[in-house]
Amino acid sequence: MKVLVTGGGGFLGFHIVKLLLAEGHEVRVLGRHRYPQVEQLGGECYVGSVTDLPSVLQACEGIEEVYHVAAIAGVWGEWEDYYNTNYVGTLNVIEACQTHKIPRLIFTSSPSVVFAGQSQTGLNETTPYSSKWLTHYPKSKMMAEKAVLAVNSESLKTVALRPHLIWGPGDNHIIPRLVTRARSGQLAVVGNGKNKVDIIYVENAAKAHLQVAEELRLRGQSAGRTFFLGQKEPVVLWDFINEVLKREGLKPVTRKIPFFMAYTIGRSLEWVYRWFNRKEEPRMTRFIACQLAKEHYYDHSLAEEVFGYDPHISVSEGLDRLYAAKGLM
Repeated sequence: MKVLVTGGGGFLGFHIVKLLLAEGHEVRVLGRHRYPQVEQLGGECYVGSVTDLPSVLQACEGIEEVYHVAAIAGVWGEWEDYYNTNYVGTLNVIEACQTHKIPRLIFTSSPSVVFAGQSQTGLNETTPYSSKWLTHYPKSKMMAEKAVLAVNSESLKTVALRPHLIWGPGDNHIIPRLVTRARSGQLAVVGNGKNKVDIIYVENAAKAHLQVAEELRLRGQSAGRTFFLGQKEPVVLWDFINEVLKREGLKPVTRKIPFFMAYTIGRSLEWVYRWFNRKEEPRMTRFIACQLAKEHYYDHSLAEEVFGYDPHISVSEGLDRLYAAKGLM
């Protein structure tokens, strides 16, 4: 089968590409440049952008299944960039699928589409979308997810997956940033340090995409639906962070700041950065404060029931794999 992965040179996208190639599929990647790691494995790279409809239409020629992973993530930036890439880019992918009569579209969404800064414990897919946004990313992903689910039909079956806090080999976002801040003495426990969160090892997230795609092909019970993805069991965030720091040879984080203080600092920094039109991300934002202090974990039983989701790589094994890849074991 010939498959397209948008953003296939990125963190999650490349792991999806590797699994697809291992299963014997022909894989084309749509990205802003060529990816040697993809081509070395036998994948095809098509240079283009999801924001450019002609690029997407051309990339989708001859394709039988699309994994739409490409997105701008992060907690800081211009709304126009998030809107164009995450929302308009998704509309372009949908139009290309419809134009070329591609029967299946698997979309990578985010649990942040239901997150408004409050603690969330064991929520399931009946949870409504948030109406309050602390940053542009979740709003743009919500708009994209709604668009994907709205076009589900017999001719184009669509599904949205919501993996939470993806980490593992190749991650250049979550763990590296935490380690960098810890090394510079800029990391502190926000809140009481006991908050539990969902995290997901990258290979578990990638495999779930292939599992739900197979379910779409064979039965279609996942069509038009969205699914939370995590490790089944939440972890205490700061215990996980301190285990990472231990493996990095760093001391655990013990300094604490109250949540209200971090949130207030974040709100103030956001105002200052916008006033002075600073492009770099503030050290603290309201969204980051909430993510570091609040509980946010979800119920994965629907994914287990519908397409057999099973995060087979544990957190401990994932850490072993991560640091084996870094040569620190």
